[in-house]
Amino acid sequence: MPTSSTSLKTSAPRGRSWLGPVLGLACACVAAGVAAGATAAAPSVLGLDLTGLDADGLQGQGSSRRALDYEYCIPAGKGPRTEVAALDPTARFMPGSRGRIGCGPDQVLVLGNTHQPGFEQVLQRLAALPYVARIQQAWFE
Repeated sequence: MPTSSTSLKTSAPRGRSWLGPVLGLACACVAAGVAAGATAAAPSVLGLDLTGLDADGLQGQGSSRRALDYEYCIPAGKGPRTEVAALDPTARFMPGSRGRIGCGPDQVLVLGNTHQPGFEQVLQRLAALPYVARIQQAWFE
């Protein structure tokens, strides 16, 4: 009579293991869960260096202090625009402009800046929106 370890060995084709696909599926599920969690995904969306900003959201010294401008894309439509406007009082909507970030034809470019109370929390909330893929620094010419 075969032992349980012998029957386990014969139940899977030689050279193949069920462990790899199971671990792959488990990792994919965990990754999907992390991506679905707004706070876990938010930092990867932010392409900004906030380390040089003071409490007012300004960088530089003396009279040369300035805000950090940023840009991102949202879907065209009233819903996303209303939601973003409620989160970020500095948001300016630029329909028809792609920006350097490269908004698509069904998207609206949004510009904002860090010169506002709680700018870090504002950016985290924006980054947590499911339709915001990336927030990066805006460069004006």
